Amino acid sequence: METINQIQDEIIDEFSVLDDWMDKYQLLIDMGNDLPALDEAYKKPQYLIEGCQSRVWVVADYDKASNIVTFRAESDTVIVKGLVFLLLKVLSGRTPDEILNAELYFIDEIGLKEHLSPTRSNGLFSMVKQILDYARVFKTM
Repeated sequence: METINQIQDEIIDEFSVLDDWMDKYQLLIDMGNDLPALDEAYKKPQYLIEGCQSRVWVVADYDKASNIVTFRAESDTVIVKGLVFLLLKVLSGRTPDEILNAELYFIDEIGLKEHLSPTRSNGLFSMVKQILDYARVFKTM
């Protein structure tokens, strides 16, 4: 299995071949379209991320035997779906410790921080925070 950093490096490589930010946004949208739909049963307030302009639901499943956290998520906007796709690609299927110790450098490296609106940046931060919160809870189980 690839490490978190190997996956981040692949994402950076994928975005680095594109010079134009419109092309990068399109790649993000295409990635978001690959995000599996979340069952309607999970589109409830307890899974909704606070602090996002868009509606984003994140669900975490923990397999205690393997110590693996798996995330499922969805958003109602295409760009945010792409952001969620990237976070899940990097962090889903990992142990709580791997998630908590991950340095998410791909966000800066592909230029998301400076090319997202302040509200989208806040939303991205809120999604990361929620994923880390889930990992903290599962670590104590």
